[in-house]
Amino acid sequence: MPDGPTSPAAKIHPTSVVGPGVELSPGVEIGPLCLVDGKIRIGARTRLIGHVTILGITELGEDNVLHPGAVIGDEPQDLAYSGAPRSVKIGNRNVFREYSTVHRGSERGSITIMGDDNFMMQNAHVAHDCRIGNSTIIAGGALLAGWVELGDRALVSGNCVVHQYTRIGRLAMMRGLSRTSRDVPPFCIMDGTHTLRGINVVGLKRAGISNKSIHALRHAFSALFNTRQNLKLAIERLLESTDLAPEVIEMVDFIRASKRGVAFGPHDDRAADDPEE
Repeated sequence: MPDGPTSPAAKIHPTSVVGPGVELSPGVEIGPLCLVDGKIRIGARTRLIGHVTILGITELGEDNVLHPGAVIGDEPQDLAYSGAPRSVKIGNRNVFREYSTVHRGSERGSITIMGDDNFMMQNAHVAHDCRIGNSTIIAGGALLAGWVELGDRALVSGNCVVHQYTRIGRLAMMRGLSRTSRDVPPFCIMDGTHTLRGINVVGLKRAGISNKSIHALRHAFSALFNTRQNLKLAIERLLESTDLAPEVIEMVDFIRASKRGVAFGPHDDRAADDPEE
């Protein structure tokens, strides 16, 4: 990232507005009719194709691509927000498709963070104070409320909605049109209203997870979620097994750390309704 004024190697279309507090690295391209105004730093080779808006205290890394209508760093949709200085920090090689939005931190928060290699499809929304990992996909129309955490390589499918403070674990998948106000454990598939259906086998194989670990995760899922039971006791019984795969330990640690409670198993009739909305 640059430490000084805008690099002369940056290309800015004459119809765009770039404020005096903006720092552009070499190779940045700002297409027509963009608005870039605030304390903003944009890394090398990042491209704003056109009609892109970047505001506030915002940092973007290298090789990001922002398509028309994308808005980064605007004020949070929080009625308590009074204009306090809050920020957005985005890593490298992210893609923001048409009309996707990432908002700055809120009055009670500080910063919205997104890692590297993420793909936000059209009309997807990341709200204030979210923590987005690396290599995630947030599909068209998906809405992540404030303080949501999205683990590495997680997939939020089209038109999903995620309640504030909810965590989505690594390599988890939300099927299209689903919603959750409960945490979704890593490696799991969720649909409907925070209802777990099984292990994300296809995603795990693509990520290079071994067949042995996938088998162990399937066994763990069955032990924890396929019958209605006390989840704490089920975890204790599972941990009595020897030679647990690291991915199983990761799942268990995630569940134990949950403050909202985790999504229900497929045969739990409580999953039919959302008690928190």
